[in-house]
Amino acid sequence: MTPPWQPRAGGKAQPDEWGGPADASQGASANAPFTVVITRPAGQSEALAAQLAQAGVATLDFPLIAIAPVADEAPLRAALNALERYAFVVFVSPNAVDRAFAAYTSISSIWPPALPVAVVGPASVAALARHGVATPGHTVISPTGAADEEPARFDSESLYAALEAHFGANGFADQRVLIVRGDGGREWLAERLREAGAEIDTVAAYRRVVPEPPIAAWTRVHALLEGAPHAWLVTSSEGVRNLDELAREHLTAGEVVELHHAPLVAPHPRIAETARSMGFDRMTVSGAGDERIVETLLGLVSSQVRPAADPVVQPVQNTPAATPVHSRMTDSNNSSSTTRSGAVTAAPENSGGSAAASAGTAGNASSGASASAASRPTYASSGGTGNLTPNNTGARRGGAGTALLWLVVVLVAAGAGAGGYVINRKLDRLDTQLVQRQQAADQQTAALRARADQAAQGAQQLDKQMAQLEGKIADAQTSQQALSQQYADLAKNRDDWSLAEVGQMLSSASEQLQLTGNTQLALFALQSADTRLAASSAPQALAVRKAIAQDIDKLKAAPSTDLSGMAIKLDTALGQIDALPLAGEAIVAHTKPEAPQPADIGKTAAAANEPKWKAWLNTFVAGVGQQVASLVQVRRIDNADAMLVSPDQGYFVRENLKLRLLSARLSLLSRNEATLKSDLATADATLARYFDANSKNVQTVRELLKEVDAGSAAVALPTLDTSLQAIQQFRSRG
Repeated sequence: MTPPWQPRAGGKAQPDEWGGPADASQGASANAPFTVVITRPAGQSEALAAQLAQAGVATLDFPLIAIAPVADEAPLRAALNALERYAFVVFVSPNAVDRAFAAYTSISSIWPPALPVAVVGPASVAALARHGVATPGHTVISPTGAADEEPARFDSESLYAALEAHFGANGFADQRVLIVRGDGGREWLAERLREAGAEIDTVAAYRRVVPEPPIAAWTRVHALLEGAPHAWLVTSSEGVRNLDELAREHLTAGEVVELHHAPLVAPHPRIAETARSMGFDRMTVSGAGDERIVETLLGLVSSQVRPAADPVVQPVQNTPAATPVHSRMTDSNNSSSTTRSGAVTAAPENSGGSAAASAGTAGNASSGASASAASRPTYASSGGTGNLTPNNTGARRGGAGTALLWLVVVLVAAGAGAGGYVINRKLDRLDTQLVQRQQAADQQTAALRARADQAAQGAQQLDKQMAQLEGKIADAQTSQQALSQQYADLAKNRDDWSLAEVGQMLSSASEQLQLTGNTQLALFALQSADTRLAASSAPQALAVRKAIAQDIDKLKAAPSTDLSGMAIKLDTALGQIDALPLAGEAIVAHTKPEAPQPADIGKTAAAANEPKWKAWLNTFVAGVGQQVASLVQVRRIDNADAMLVSPDQGYFVRENLKLRLLSARLSLLSRNEATLKSDLATADATLARYFDANSKNVQTVRELLKEVDAGSAAVALPTLDTSLQAIQQFRSRG
């Protein structure tokens, strides 16, 4: 079945939604499916895209905000580990809920049932339910509307009103509140709670970054901006700013203008105001929740892509859940039923009172007809005559019918009075809404006038800038003519021009060789110059080619230097300086007394031909001496200053060593061999004098410095002086 907003085959071009006739481009783009560009973060638009796909609307996933983890989750984990300190916890978005509960799983699997949770909108309530936090087992505080109407806004203001209704006007005094949010964001709720006497702790659960949409997505955006019917769904003010920034980088000026004229759907008036300030001029506020967003998008689709036989309905901008009304075709040929169906379908929502009054009138008419039918006397034929006589049974029941008639009249009157009261209430609310919309329209008109004045001023400034630019272009053309004349005077013939160009190539190659050390680029430049001179028949070119050949041989014979590898070794040494032990900081291993196994005194005395008491005494004294000697370690330190270095002085020793290594790294990259060797020698001497020579880390760092010192001999690069001198001699002779 084709959705009602898809164009029918053979249909004629219809007027556009602003009342003008559709041009050829619009007629061509009308055959393309309507596309909704969803700018939510990646992975958060599947449910909305599925609902739109069921309605026959194509979608394009174009994230304008990427959700990334915070650099340090320690504050978030610390706050979640001490939830007993807080009176309630506020999650500002579904992303905050998901990231916080992902961190909370390492602490506990159950959220404290007695701890209330406050969220802004229905999406956050659904996110809490996914993690097992839902009513009635937990207390979830969220903005709700009155009994007869839905909430108009889901933001910090409405959440504060819900918290005040739950805890009371003075319920925040001396209470501690945790707010889990992304990096940055509005401070209104935190400041308002502080003014009410609460102590606020804010932690970041995620951070927002600007993504880079893929090339395929930009290709589809280019195609949509060429005239295909589409609309943009923006769900945050930051997303609107990112869209404007990315558009100015990736789109042309004409496409940026088309983007600013494209329909935008936002769930909150604040997002629409941000879009208006960025230059977008077609905003529709849908309200929070996927259902209201889908309803608004389908209404926008119906207003922009209409069948050929449908009437034109003007779109309602900046109204929640604005759904244009269309008449519907039926398969029945009954004109009366078709008329009635069209009348009911085309009735707007605000005409509920008139419809109810019409229904009430029809009900009263039918009731009156029934009552009059019930009050008529009934007649029956008597015998075979043609005369009719009143039925006595109906006459006896006339009193009961009259009472029933009056009861029906009273009930109808009471229902009419109640309906009239309800209609009056609705009319009052409609009047209030109309006044508010009129005020909003006046404000928008004033803003448009101000923007028109600014545009006029900008046009004047643009004219001035254009005049200045034309003057600069004229000056540039004059300078270009002068340079052309100078080149014509300088290059009198083709050979002179070729030699001048070769000289310029060699000068640039020499400069690049000295600055970057790129021998391959210099070699390519010399070979290109030699190829250019090979086509010249001038005798001076032979001398220049000979000099170029000598420089080519020098470049090919030059040793290759791995500057990046040596720089990485110096960076590795720098990273290990803080962990190197000083000479006086080496940890002494624990010792234990050691002594040999006691020998047999009898055998020892017999072998030494001594008395047993004397042999026992000698063995005892030797064992005690060996144990005492095993408890003492003697270390030799040739530099006495190393033992006198205090911890504070050790910090400065390490910092000075780092500075030496940084200076050596700069000398390496600038190919200053003398300074490089001096810094490396000083750093190695510092390591040998103040650091523990027995430490493996110290030995590793010294080996790295020796490797860099050994490789620094190849830092010097050859020059192109031979070729440059040959070119200079040719110019001086000329």
